[in-house]
Amino acid sequence: MADTSDIRTPAQIEADIKRRREVLAETLDELGVRVHPRTIVGDAKAKVVSNIDHTLGRAYVGVNRVVSDVKAQFVDEEGAPRLERVVPVALVAVGLVGLLALGTRRRKG
Repeated sequence: MADTSDIRTPAQIEADIKRRREVLAETLDELGVRVHPRTIVGDAKAKVVSNIDHTLGRAYVGVNRVVSDVKAQFVDEEGAPRLERVVPVALVAVGLVGLLALGTRRRKG
């Protein structure tokens, strides 16, 4: 004798078809939203902003590290300036400014 548990009624078949149509309609709606130009542009903008934020964050960390390293060269652990390093750099900077000033004076005169 045949197993009657696999036999579906017309009402069950119609309910199954209705449920599958609803799922298909939801899927089509979702696909429509995904391929809409505004959605694509919005997703692209979000990705660019995320990449920029990530890049800027890495750049900030890198610059902060360099600044800390340079600062450590001219300031001791207690925050006091290391005169043996500051004075020579200041003298070189003053010398360069002086040379630039002389160079512009000669061009004008």
